[in-house]
Amino acid sequence: MSRLLGSVRARATLAATLVVAVALVAAGTAVLLSLRSNLLGEAGTQAERSAREVATELAVGTPYADLSLDVDDRPVQVVDDDGVLVAAGEDLERITGTGVDAVKPQPAASPGGEHDDDADDDDDSGESLEPGEIGGRITVSDGTATIDGDTEDYRFAAVPVKTEDRGTLTVYAGAPLSAEHGAVNTALTVMLIGFPLLLAVVAWVTWLVTRRALRPVEGIRREMAAITASEDLARRVPVPGTHDEVARLATTTNETLAALESSVERQRGFVADASHELRSPIASLRTQLEVAAAHPELLDLDGAVADTVRLQRLAADLLLLARLDAGERPAEARVDLAALAREAAEGRTGVSVRGADGPVSVAGSRGQLGRVLANLLDNAQRHARSAVEVTVRRDGDAVVAAVADDGDGVPAADRERIFERFVRLDAARSRDDGGAGLGLAIARDVAVRHGGTLTVHDAPAGGALFELRLPGDRAGTARDM
Repeated sequence: MSRLLGSVRARATLAATLVVAVALVAAGTAVLLSLRSNLLGEAGTQAERSAREVATELAVGTPYADLSLDVDDRPVQVVDDDGVLVAAGEDLERITGTGVDAVKPQPAASPGGEHDDDADDDDDSGESLEPGEIGGRITVSDGTATIDGDTEDYRFAAVPVKTEDRGTLTVYAGAPLSAEHGAVNTALTVMLIGFPLLLAVVAWVTWLVTRRALRPVEGIRREMAAITASEDLARRVPVPGTHDEVARLATTTNETLAALESSVERQRGFVADASHELRSPIASLRTQLEVAAAHPELLDLDGAVADTVRLQRLAADLLLLARLDAGERPAEARVDLAALAREAAEGRTGVSVRGADGPVSVAGSRGQLGRVLANLLDNAQRHARSAVEVTVRRDGDAVVAAVADDGDGVPAADRERIFERFVRLDAARSRDDGGAGLGLAIARDVAVRHGGTLTVHDAPAGGALFELRLPGDRAGTARDM
């Protein structure tokens, strides 16, 4: 069963068929009940009409023998106050449902029979009638009757009538329910035959419609399977021209594939660049160690230490970038950015710090934010002619740390490119100078992880102005005030 319903088409077809089936059963039941109610009401009206015709004859004094009791072969009974049958149709052989099972009048009953003047003038329903008056309260009941050998179901109507000489009589007349039974059975037969055929049509149409609707989804699935097998992220799934949910799914899938391809290409480039950057200090260090092994007197100890330090810094940078790419969340510690800037500038030649009065707090990782300021100062000192200025200030709810130098600045076309990994704008600067092109990339990644931004503009002195903007620590600021 689970394999049978393992597809969306099968489940959709089954669900649609069940819904239509429930709706058809409910509608069919309502139709049958309504039809039966209408036919019963019509039979009751016919029975009442027949009973009133006989009651009218009794009201004008028509003898029992002259009553129209055998019209249309319908069962008719006339009963007196004592429940005695005083008149009935000649062909009536058996009757139930009227409360009087007798079919032959009592021998003593006659049109001129005596009437007990002291009898109650009210009929069984409590309705007070005058002589010659027909009651308005009709009692309806169902039963059976056998007329001339034919037994059928009938709806009986009981009509009271007050006569001059025979007291209050009750006329029972029936109307056959064969038409009601036949119509209901016919309608039920049509439903039993038609409903399965209609459900089969619904299931077939739903199956075809869902197959057509899900055909693009199958195309997307096949293409995704091919992409997975080939590992070619440059491929894209087909986008149908229907402008519906499936088309939006295909568009989103292609956007995801594009982002994944870009991420993979970026990771591949990162690995290639990292390998290239690591190869140089490792090769240099190996060469020095091999020379030292052969000729100890030629060992360049300072160069070996410098290459080792450079290799250590590069490994630390790569490790930090890997942690940032993995989505590591910074700590939520309270950090005084002004004090952190003074610590980063301590011992650096030509660097001045201007901070706001009192602590300027932000929430984040002290180590990572210190790394951002150190990288910005390293970059500024590398390009400055003589001076670097650090400014920390509040700007509304934000805290801004600006690092400005008096160098040549950054061309407008390269102000986003410099934040890419392993990018160097200074062609004259070699890897031996210690720069791997990761400092600014790390600084921006850390800023973004802290909910801030890092941008570059023109400095007042003509160089570059790097502006780090971070959300202020509102709780810390309130305590500081």
